[in-house]
Amino acid sequence: MRSRLLATAAAVSAAAALTTFVVGAASPANAATCNGYVGLTFDDGPGNNTGNLLNALRQNGLRATMFNEGQYAAQYPAQVRAQVSAGMWVGNHSYTHPHLTQQSQAQIDSEVSRTQQAIANAGGGTPKLFRPPYGETNSTVQSVLSRYGLTQIIWDVDSQDWNNASVDAIVQANARLTNGQIILMHDWPANTVAAIPRIAQGLAARNLCAGMISPQTGRAVAPDGTNPTTPPPTTPGGGTSQPPSSPPPAGGACSATYAVTSSWQGGFQGSVTVSAGNAAISRWTVKWTFANGQTINQLWNGTLSTSGSAITVTNVSYNGTVPAGGTTSFGFTGTWNGTNAVPALTCTV
Repeated sequence: MRSRLLATAAAVSAAAALTTFVVGAASPANAATCNGYVGLTFDDGPGNNTGNLLNALRQNGLRATMFNEGQYAAQYPAQVRAQVSAGMWVGNHSYTHPHLTQQSQAQIDSEVSRTQQAIANAGGGTPKLFRPPYGETNSTVQSVLSRYGLTQIIWDVDSQDWNNASVDAIVQANARLTNGQIILMHDWPANTVAAIPRIAQGLAARNLCAGMISPQTGRAVAPDGTNPTTPPPTTPGGGTSQPPSSPPPAGGACSATYAVTSSWQGGFQGSVTVSAGNAAISRWTVKWTFANGQTINQLWNGTLSTSGSAITVTNVSYNGTVPAGGTTSFGFTGTWNGTNAVPALTCTV
C-alpha cells in the first residue's frame, strides 16, 4: 500500500499537486434508481494524483470517502479542501501509516490526534471515520478511537490496486460489491483512476449507488445517512417498534457463503453472503463452528452470539428481508492462531 512513495517522483512540483478538478453535474451513469448503496474508499491521500482522481469521480457522478494520512493533509491542504469541494467525505488514516498494533497507546493516540488536527486545519472538518493502516487493529487501537469519537472502518472487498492490479481487475473487484459493502482502493494508482468510468457504469447497471459510510453502523448508506435496506418499522408515535412476540413466516430457504477477505499477523477480516432461494425471506440465521481457535472481535450488519467456538449470527432489523434470488451480507474482524480454515455454514429462516 506504500507503493505511492515509489510511484511519486521527487521532482514533481507542489504546483502539480494542486491539479484542478472538474465541478460538473453528475453523470447520467449514476442517475439510476438506487436500490442500494456501496462505499467507495480511497486511502493514502492526498497527493499528486488526487486532482486526477477527483476529476474522474466528479465526471462520473460518484462520491467517495477519502481516508487521508495526516502527514499528507498537512503537506497538501489545498487538496483536502478540493476533496470536500468535490463532495467527498474525509476520514482519518493515521499520520504516518505505521503498524498500529505494534505501537504503544501513546503512539497510537499521537497518530490519531495529529491526523484529526491536520485534516481540520486543512479544511476537511473533523473526521468521524478511521481506517487502520493495513487493516490491522486491536483493543488498544479501538480504545483510542473511542476517545475521539471515531468509528473503525475496514472493508469487504480489496481491489488490490495497491498490488498493481490491472484496470480490469479493479473493475471486477467493484462488481463484487453488494448493498452496504465497502471496497478498499487508493488515491495514487493510475489504474484506479482509469477504472472509475467502468466502475460507475457497473454500479448503475445493478441499480447501486455510491453512498456515505455511516458512523453509526460502519456500512454504506444513502448520502443523507438513511439505511440502504429496509428500515426498521416505526410506531404511530414515531419510535421504532419492537419485533412481535411471534415473528411472521419467513418464506423460503437461504444459503450462506463464507470468505476471508484479508488477513494479517494474528488477525483477519471475513464476510458472509446470505442468499435467498426461489422465494423471498424475512429473516435469517447463520451458524458455524470455528475449528482452529479463531474468534470474532467485531461484527457489523448482524447480531452476534457465541458459545465457545460456536457462532450464531442473525439479521438486524434492516436486512432481514431479502427478495427471491437476492443477497445481503455481514462482515467481521477476528483473531486466528496460524490456521484460518473456512468453516461449514448453515442458514435457516
